[in-house]
Amino acid sequence: MRKSLKRFLPKHEAVRENRWLRPFSGTLLHPRLWYLNRHSAAGAVAVGLFCGLIPGPLQMLGAAICCVVLRVNLPLALIITLYSNPLTIVPLYVAAFTLGDLALGSAGSVAFSTPPELIGMDITGWIGAMIHWMAGLGKPLALGLVLLAASLSFSGYFVVRGAWRMWLIREWRARGVRRKPPECGPD
Repeated sequence: MRKSLKRFLPKHEAVRENRWLRPFSGTLLHPRLWYLNRHSAAGAVAVGLFCGLIPGPLQMLGAAICCVVLRVNLPLALIITLYSNPLTIVPLYVAAFTLGDLALGSAGSVAFSTPPELIGMDITGWIGAMIHWMAGLGKPLALGLVLLAASLSFSGYFVVRGAWRMWLIREWRARGVRRKPPECGPD
């Protein structure tokens, strides 16, 4: 499984050679940030899923900071944050709002408003419109984002751990079959 994932992940040499990241190379080149095993992969998926719901363009920065603190695989966490993108962010925020509304027990006291029309806006106008929209949704959205991020993070962690374990068991069994000597028939 590690070989399959490593084909898609960038190498740490790319960080060493990048002139913008060179001042942080002491921190970003820590071996545990680049090593891929079931613990670092599961942690990276959890970090990526949690930080993917951070509003605005700070998702990858948040994921990088969490990876440095928790010493989990950095490239995998950064890639996982991409699950929340312009196509998926509104459904995720609707789910977060509904979850937060249920958790607060307010059941409709704050009406859900439709997101602003973002077509034709520049980045500053887009960010301002999204912040204004999110602020109007208030406490249910804020609580719902934390609850949704935590539940996605926990489930992602355990799904990766379970999938990696199932893959290992399958590989161990296949290795046992390959190593088993051929049975000899009666002489």
